[in-house]
Amino acid sequence: MGKNEKTGLGRALVKHHNQMVQQIKEKGRFYRKQQDKVLESVTEVTDIDAIIQQAEEAERNYTTDNPNPNFLINLDINSSESNMTPEELREQQKNEEALHASSLQVPRRPPWHPGMSVDELDFNEKQAFLVWRRSLARLEENEKLVLTPFEKNLDIWRQLWRVLERSDLLVMVVDARDPLFYRCPDLEAYAREIDEHKKTMLLVNKADLLASTVREKWAKYFHDNGILFLFWSAKAACAAMEGKTLKGFEEQQNTSNKLDHIDTKIYGRDELLARLQAEAEGIAAIRRNTGSKGADQASKHVVVGFVGYPNVGKSSTINALVGEKRTGVTSTPGKTKHFQTLIISEELMLCDCPGLVFPSFTSSRYEMIASGVLPIDRMTQHREAIQVVANRVPRHAIEKVYNIKLPKPKPYEPQSRPPLSSELLRAYCSSRGYVASSGLPDETRAARIILKDYLDGKLPHFEMPPGIDAEADEEMDVGPSSSVTCDSDSSDAEESPAVEESTNAPDLELVLNDLDSFEIANGLAPTKAAAVKKKSATASYKQHRKPQRKKDRSWRVGNDEGDGMPVVRVFQKPVNLGPVKAG
Repeated sequence: MGKNEKTGLGRALVKHHNQMVQQIKEKGRFYRKQQDKVLESVTEVTDIDAIIQQAEEAERNYTTDNPNPNFLINLDINSSESNMTPEELREQQKNEEALHASSLQVPRRPPWHPGMSVDELDFNEKQAFLVWRRSLARLEENEKLVLTPFEKNLDIWRQLWRVLERSDLLVMVVDARDPLFYRCPDLEAYAREIDEHKKTMLLVNKADLLASTVREKWAKYFHDNGILFLFWSAKAACAAMEGKTLKGFEEQQNTSNKLDHIDTKIYGRDELLARLQAEAEGIAAIRRNTGSKGADQASKHVVVGFVGYPNVGKSSTINALVGEKRTGVTSTPGKTKHFQTLIISEELMLCDCPGLVFPSFTSSRYEMIASGVLPIDRMTQHREAIQVVANRVPRHAIEKVYNIKLPKPKPYEPQSRPPLSSELLRAYCSSRGYVASSGLPDETRAARIILKDYLDGKLPHFEMPPGIDAEADEEMDVGPSSSVTCDSDSSDAEESPAVEESTNAPDLELVLNDLDSFEIANGLAPTKAAAVKKKSATASYKQHRKPQRKKDRSWRVGNDEGDGMPVVRVFQKPVNLGPVKAG
């Protein structure tokens, strides 16, 4: 031991303390890094963001030495697809979607055990998520497939993994107006992979927007496909807690009771809690009897997890079940950031998961905006989203709700066509006085209001189960074709079929008269139509004008031998020479 080296018990304790502090710092570095980040849902990223995110997930630096591979783009315009009709392209796309349906999965959490370190678990999860992203990227390279936006934030998927592992019963909240759009079958398969005894239940929210006959058809469809489901209305439950009743809700309940169909009944708060607790306790009892993994958990509560798309009513449902506002609720998707557990009773505990946008082939980006999955306030192209609403809601329903008059189709257009997005937006702006700073109609503001009214159920719309769409249109009589009729058809109803075909055909003169306003029918009108011209309208202030003063043009050079000067008559006066002298 050197002369200058100092030893002692105090220095040893200080050194040991410093080592422990350093280990704690290294262990908590990951958590501090996560706390610095704001957890947000990411469905669309730019190219540079995607490159940076992939580099972080792969834990490598992006340089020019290892760039992303260049993808080949087919620029051959003479390919076989260019000669296909839209129907053939759609059929080809459906076949490709059915072929790659098994590849469209939610990301799986890699295997783990409590003895793994934080860094090792984080690395494994990033690698598994990166492999999943690359598999979807290969699907996007297929020109015959169109992959909709999906959740690209790993931290959001981590919240789903934790909820799936904790839950005894998984409740997937869907919108009653289109349940199949919000259902994710692969999520149900993933829950069974974690534990074969886990069950998945469809909680069909906003069921008060459906008639009892429509609920009956959906109940039959769910029964035929072996899907566990319940009809529920979070809005009606919250109103009942405040001593209020939704308009028409009691009538629907009475109609359901008369039909004697327990499956079409809209459950109340107490009934839903009892049903959820019974289902979860049954699953926990089976797990204990079989001695499967998870049966030795120390928790005395059965856990019911709520998952689903954003803005379908998960947080509203939990607030209604708890009896007070415990989770934030807004119309903007992605309000819930982290999963949270709420104890309802000594036996039941609820677990709320942030909303996730699952990858799918079946919808477009504008349909997802109209359905509330993507934020409405962030849309950049509003006319496409409004066109989705105009195609779904009948023309007469829009006119009745907003008290507006939409332009009728032209005589040469199909009389049953839905209104155009531009027609709907301009009519709405004109009735409300929405004008932008440029002096044009403020279509962006009108589009946001219409889309939010559509989400809230102010504009009536619902989808029927597959296979009975035509029956629903006949029974409900809400199709656009029933509200708009052609005048020529009503006047000539008793004529022969040949005459009816001629009346339905577009009239050339009507078409050309309509095109005159756009000044594109020059040279197209027939001789008879060209001969008959409309008299030009004269302004009112020009009708009583004084006649124009005429000028004398007689000085102009004529055919005679004159010099062109005006002719002036010469009058010669007699000369007065004074008095005559007598001489």
